[in-house]
Amino acid sequence: MSEMLDLSPAADRMADVLEEIDDDHLDRPTPCDGMPVRVLVDHVLGLSLAFEAAARKDFGALTDSAPSPGAVDLPDDWRALGRNRLDALRRAWEDPTAWSGPTRAGGLDLPGNIAGLVALDELVVHGWDLAVATGRSYSCTPVDIAACTAFAESITDEQRDAGGLFGPAVPVPDSASDLDRLIGLTGRDPAWAPDGA
Repeated sequence: MSEMLDLSPAADRMADVLEEIDDDHLDRPTPCDGMPVRVLVDHVLGLSLAFEAAARKDFGALTDSAPSPGAVDLPDDWRALGRNRLDALRRAWEDPTAWSGPTRAGGLDLPGNIAGLVALDELVVHGWDLAVATGRSYSCTPVDIAACTAFAESITDEQRDAGGLFGPAVPVPDSASDLDRLIGLTGRDPAWAPDGA
């Protein structure tokens, strides 16, 4: 996929999800093993900066290392900070030059168009992770689902087994929604719930 994508809907939805998280949700589990809500929020705050830098080809500490989630203390203004960072991310990827030529993210050299697609996928899938972890509904545009699904389908079993971006795909019924199909392709169970029910 080489055309530009509009990250605005996914970035706005992620900002909304962050703003809906109550403080008492922060220690809840998420579908990401070992990453409670607070750690995943911190990851989103970090990836927003990293992929903004990748769009601008502003190489350095933000683009040169993979994230290493751990115990975190979020700043008091993390919801507003999240919206500001996500807005900056969206604006950076509105520039056509972000989608062309090489860039770097997470310590990996990538074509710009692939980095933009990874950024979109991070927003969509982690938006779902945080929404279901905090008992919220989640939706995104059909265009975003289609782009992320095509990307997830391009990841080989070998890459999944090597512990890359996605784990092994989780089978879903033929009647599954397009969003549930995407979630399954990213190695998550679309029926996941924080209480295990």
